[in-house]
Amino acid sequence: MNRFSMILALVGLGFTANAQTKFQPQDTEFYEPKIRVVTTQANAAPSDAIVLFDGSNLNEWVSEKDKSSAPQWTIKNGVLTVTPKTGGIQTKRKFGDMQLHIEWKSPEVIKGEGQGRGNSGLFLSDGAYEIQILDNDDNKTYVNGQAGSLYKQAPPLVEARKPADGWHTYDLLYTAPKFNKDGHLIKRGQVTLLHNGVLVQYNTELQGTTEYIGLPKLRVHGPGSISLQDHGDLVSFRNIWVREL
Repeated sequence: MNRFSMILALVGLGFTANAQTKFQPQDTEFYEPKIRVVTTQANAAPSDAIVLFDGSNLNEWVSEKDKSSAPQWTIKNGVLTVTPKTGGIQTKRKFGDMQLHIEWKSPEVIKGEGQGRGNSGLFLSDGAYEIQILDNDDNKTYVNGQAGSLYKQAPPLVEARKPADGWHTYDLLYTAPKFNKDGHLIKRGQVTLLHNGVLVQYNTELQGTTEYIGLPKLRVHGPGSISLQDHGDLVSFRNIWVREL
């Protein structure tokens, strides 16, 4: 145990410094363990990220209908677009706590109103929790169902409008709920979400599953797939990556 670790241990035991305590600057400096290096560059995933979609293929995904066949969504010019009525897609890998980045865009031509305007969803933990994807601009709908909401649970803190190029970004920090060996909830999950760089969910607690009808339900689970919804609209996606925490 180095001197700094010893000091922290004493603090944990209730030790407090007083006027007679003699510290040197180096007493509270430590050099081990070394911090892992993650390299970054503009418009690219961090070096330690799992790239789920880089514009080239859907090797990391399967159809949500049967959990095994290849998705039928289209890829053109590096952009993934929903093929309506083919069903959602989900990752082959399962994730718990994570940092997730995804970019999405509403259809070029949007018809309808409310939940019928560019609707899709980002689902976590095998479909348990949905972050809504929806055309927001001048679209009257229930606020806990608009873009940036934890669906039917928590509206966004503010409404982030789309940029000039139409591409939205979601940067999500997800802390999965924790259950004991008997299936009892011991810690609620949380989501923090930046929509186009603007904080819209801040340590929002998951009250349970995000239900279309009715109240949240408690679902005991471990790590789960990420999925994207086919709601019948031509919503597009690009640059999807995850860092496991």
